[in-house]
Amino acid sequence: MEIIVRPPETLSWNTTQARCVIGRGGVTSNKKEGDSATPAGRFPLRRVMYRPDRRKPPFTGLPISPLGADDGWCDEPGNASYNQLIKLPFSASHEALWRADNVYDVIVELGYNDDPIIPGLGSAIFMHVARPKYDLTKGCVALALEDLLTLLSQCDETAVLSVMMP
Repeated sequence: MEIIVRPPETLSWNTTQARCVIGRGGVTSNKKEGDSATPAGRFPLRRVMYRPDRRKPPFTGLPISPLGADDGWCDEPGNASYNQLIKLPFSASHEALWRADNVYDVIVELGYNDDPIIPGLGSAIFMHVARPKYDLTKGCVALALEDLLTLLSQCDETAVLSVMMP
């Protein structure tokens, strides 16, 4: 299944369309760490992570794992764990995945800059829950929880996210 993001705010799959948001830096074909842009391209959906204290596991054909309070994601280009799931505490720059807000209650890890990982080309590019006012992201694709859960229920390991240039 192909999931298509047409900036600035449309995500579609099969016959369904949903509102989404992208990075405040727009879409780029030249992604760099910290530019807040969403990378253009075609990316496999690697796995779904979720907050087990807030919700049941989403129904999906993708690999799924619960988040722990000590989970994070390394965003330090010079670190050997760059663009990978890590355990906290962690001395290098990172993002905590166990957050007070709800945006990471369900996270889809996208296959961006992971095969191979190239330091500095961007990290922590996910599909996740949008904020209530659909605030722009730091490079991820975000949509309403209900839309994300509906989408995931139709995904298997062949699903890809295609982010188009505007």
